[in-house]
Order: sequence, then C-alpha cells, then structure tokens
Amino acid sequence: MGLEQSSFSFSSSYKVIVINMSELQYQEGRTELDALGEFALIKRLTDGFERHHASTIKGVGDDCAVIGDGDVKTLVTTNTMAEGIDFDMMYTPLKHLGYKAVAVPLSNIAAMNGTPRQITVSVVVSNRYSVEALEELYAGIRLCCDRYDVDLVGGDTGSSRSGMVITVTALGTAPKDKIVFRSGAELHDLVCVSGDLGSAYSGLLILEREKVTYQANPDFQPDLESYDYVLERFLKPEPRLDIVKMLADRGVVPTSMIDVSDGLASEVLHLCHASNCGCEVYEERLPIDYQTTRVCSEMSQNMLPVSNALNGGGDYELLFTVNQKDYDKIKEMEGVHIIGHITEAGMPAVMVTPQNSTITLVAQGFRQ
Repeated sequence: MGLEQSSFSFSSSYKVIVINMSELQYQEGRTELDALGEFALIKRLTDGFERHHASTIKGVGDDCAVIGDGDVKTLVTTNTMAEGIDFDMMYTPLKHLGYKAVAVPLSNIAAMNGTPRQITVSVVVSNRYSVEALEELYAGIRLCCDRYDVDLVGGDTGSSRSGMVITVTALGTAPKDKIVFRSGAELHDLVCVSGDLGSAYSGLLILEREKVTYQANPDFQPDLESYDYVLERFLKPEPRLDIVKMLADRGVVPTSMIDVSDGLASEVLHLCHASNCGCEVYEERLPIDYQTTRVCSEMSQNMLPVSNALNGGGDYELLFTVNQKDYDKIKEMEGVHIIGHITEAGMPAVMVTPQNSTITLVAQGFRQ
C-alpha cells in the first residue's frame, strides 16, 4: 500500500488527538497499562503487523530481532532507560550509567548466542545536565564498547523538560545455524543458569536503604564498602558473552536461551511459554552469593534470598537449556549451574523445595 492510499491523513488524525487527549482519562472501558504488564502490552500493540520482507527472520517476541539474507544473520535489539524509573541519579554515577546502558542490550545479543558488533546511542536530557556530565556518561559508554569490541556508529540527542532518557540499539551477528531462540526447549532438556542470582536486586536494596537514611539526615555518610559485589552487580552489570564463548568452545549450542533481566521466575515462564513446555527447577540448586543472603538477613527476618533470585531482576545472567547429551560438556563449566529440567507440554513451571514439595512459579509483573 502506497502512502497516498493510506486510510487516514496526518492532519485529520492530529485534530482528533487535540480534541480527545484531555478526555482519554475519562473514557469508559479504559484499560490501564499495568493491567497487562510489559510483554502482554507489547503483544497487544504489535499483533496484526504483517511481515513485508523475507529477510525478516524473527520479529517481536525474543531477545533480538533476526534479519538478513545470508548464512550470517544480523541481530538487532533496543533498550531504553528513563530517569526516575530505571535509574536514580541520587546514587547512580554517570559513568556507571553509561556502561550499564550499553551492557543491557549487549546481554540480549548474548541471549541469542550472538556476537555484538555496533551500537547507536540516543540521549534526551534537560538543561539540568552540563556538557561535562554528558562527557562522563559517554566515558562509561566508551568503556563498555572497548571492553566488548563494539563500535559506536550513530545515535541522536534531544532535549526534555526534565530528567534523562537513554536509548541504545545494539547490532550483532550469528551464523544462522547457531542462533538460539526462546522457543527451542524440548522434553528432558537440562535447565542451566550462569553466575548467581538475586545479587543485583540486593545491591538496589542497599542503595535504597541508604537513600532513605540520607533523606532523613543529610549529614549521614553511608558506609558501602562491605557491599562492593552486590552494588557493582546492580550499577555495572556485565553481559555474559564469556559464557557464549565457553559454550562455543565446547561445541554446545543451547536449545533455548534468555537473559535474566526480570528475575528467574519470569524468564523461566518466558521460555516455557515460548517452547510450549513445563519445567522443574530445584531451590537448593539456585546459585545465590553469600552477600545476597547477608543483605536479606539485614533487611528483614522474613526476606528470603530465594525470593530475590526468583523476582529481583537485573542480574543479566543467561538462562538456557541444553540437550542431555551435552551434560558431560557443561557439568564442569565454570560459572554454569544445572538447576532443573524441562517437563512435558501442559505441565506447570514449578520450583521443587528441599522438602520435595512444589511451588508454582508466578513472576511479579509477568502476564502471558
């Protein structure tokens, strides 16, 4: 359909928007955004879009889009971080923020078993930020690019009335027979996760606690020295491209994979939903660092480290499944933990406790 055949014109639509914007909050049958959750909202908004090009291999619904005509495909992913929602400038150094803004979409490339190549960066800021502040932000961006051999190839800048918004689009590559989607898990596959879980959220809890104390007493000087690990996990996460390389060196191609951005429970449910299967993960096999356990005990007697691991988010580890034939290749892999197995279609995703009871996984904010 050509532009001249479009069923609406910009000018007429604009008039409707001007007239009705003030009335939107009073519409009957209004659906609130938080009634759906992020992924259900994306599905609702993007359903019905047709594919116009054969080079679009995978669109919405995975960690990256997959495009290209040759044997090596291009991976594309975009991530946006907004001040006051995704980061708090009271305790976020600008250099760390720049690094994290790049690391997060690179983690999506890793989750597709790919190699990142380029990024674009768009920043919208208010006049509260100086040139020197933005130079510090871009110093963090450059540091992450240098560490992972990624080129900054473009972007945009703009102004806002308040705060900062950073959008990073990452591009990567992967051979078409090595790309890993969320939808490939099969019955009896082993469920694995890299690193440890819940530490990033524990770092956030510490920072929020110190923020509240400082607001009550501006003379207060926080002592964060003994929380270095969990603070770095939150403020400066690392994409697990090292795990991708280790798997490749052992000749292992996961059957499915996703990065742990929203907590283990949410990501397990995503894999099960995409792969039409169930899952059992074992509580006693979840990798949890001692600092996460310590933070939980400091915060509340009722705060369990396993809750941070299941629902905390922000760890950017890799959750993946492998065929049982690859067990010998991964059982001794440093930083990789086998935490469960895939069950048949129609079965729920559950966590098995040390007492051998099962708890159905329900991720905070996750809706199919």
